[in-house]
Parts: sequence; C-alpha cells; structure tokens
Amino acid sequence: MPAAPVLLVIAHGSRDPRHAATVHALTARVRSLRPGLRVATGFLDFNAPSVPRVLERLAAEGAESAVALPLLLTRAFHAKSDIPAVLDEARRGLPRLRIRQAEVLGPSPLLNAALLRRLREAGVHPADRASTGLVLASAGSTDPEAIAVIAEIARELRHTGWCSVRPAFASATSPGGFPGTGEAVRALRAEGVSRVAVAPYVIAPGRLPDRIAAGAAGADVLADVLGPATELARLLLTRYDEARYGGARYDGTGTPELRTAVLGA
Repeated sequence: MPAAPVLLVIAHGSRDPRHAATVHALTARVRSLRPGLRVATGFLDFNAPSVPRVLERLAAEGAESAVALPLLLTRAFHAKSDIPAVLDEARRGLPRLRIRQAEVLGPSPLLNAALLRRLREAGVHPADRASTGLVLASAGSTDPEAIAVIAEIARELRHTGWCSVRPAFASATSPGGFPGTGEAVRALRAEGVSRVAVAPYVIAPGRLPDRIAAGAAGADVLADVLGPATELARLLLTRYDEARYGGARYDGTGTPELRTAVLGA
C-alpha cells in the first residue's frame, strides 16, 4: 500500500514564543491520537521552519504526498491567498510531491466543544449558563465570509442556554460591526447581566489574544485559548481525512461522545 500522505500543519507564526509552543503541543496531541502518521509543522511568518523549507525537506526524504492543513478557524485572507500561493510555488518547484490543501478548521461542532471545555476549566459549568453572558472573542477579520461565520457561531451558542452571547473582535472596532472585547463586556453589563465570561475563539497565545485578555478586564471569567484541546486535535485529523479521501466535511456529531462534548453535559 502507498504511504499515507504527510500531514503538514501550517500555522501563522508569531514573535511570541507561546504561539509556536502551543502549535507544537497541538501537533503532539495529533500524533498521540494517530500513531504512525507523520505530522510536520511549517509557519508562514516569524517562526522556523517555513512552509517551503518543510516541503523541500519532505520531498528530499522521499515523501510522495502531503496534505497541507491551515491552522485557521475561518476562511479569510491567509486561507484564500497566502497559503495557496505558497503551495502553488512549491508544486512548481517540487513536481514529484503531490500537495493537497485541506479546508480550514471552522466552523465545526468540535471547535464549539473545545470552547466549552475551556469555559468549564475556567469555572463556568452548564448550570451557570442561564445567568452568564458570553463574549465570543475572535481575532477579527475584514473578510465577509469570516465575519459571517463568527456571527453564526454566536447565534448557535445562544441556543445552548446562555442568557446572552455577543461576538467581539480583538481589535477595538470591526468592519463587520462587531465591538472590541471590552465594549462587548460593557454592553452585557448595561443589559443587566451579572456574570460575564469571555471565551477566546483563538488557537494559540500571541498579540491578539493578549488584546482579548486586556479587553476582558471587566469580565468575571476569562477562558484560555483553545490550544492543544483534544477536540481540536481530532478536528485536524478530520480535515486531513477529508482532504485525503476527497470527501465532504464530516465532524462525527452522531457519536454519543461528541454529542456530550458539544452540549457540555
């Protein structure tokens, strides 16, 4: 049988060393879930190795194919422009290495489950939702598709028992009409919400997550970033399998284990 494609996780990169450390912890979790799968990591900026260098190394070592998986929560500029450009150039220079680009991670019930995990770890349990306002704080984007995804996730969360849910961006203002994190917290207070929790919808620490944390100063609870959550690692493998076998998106929400995770039971 031909060897399974290498899973190449493509992260943005950051000057903050916590970013790369979190990415590597996540890929280590992926390896633990699927022993034998070769998992490589490349960065678009700031960190080494770069995506082109990783692909060159894989080709030199005899790899026949790779699935390039953007470590991104929404389809915005990096997924639509930066990463395809890098991969197209690699294909021209490495014609013997077959490279397929996987879909971005979100939206997915597994991401929602990871978000609820971080909230539970911060002390917000399912029974607390009726008295808790939630700020869904993402990094932010000018891309209409990405903005619409964040708005839809907030709507979905409203139906899981929270007294109010407000989407927010790490930046002070948003072209999509979303407030900054601090403004969203204050708006919930103005509504009379007595307890406010902020859930960062970001994967790894860095400059923008730090902005979220600063804006959450007036909240009662600040959850951690998604990081190397088991649900996130499982989602990476789901996107890898979809790209490898050419199937439609499938998140496995029919399993009792995942239903429990998504509902926060």
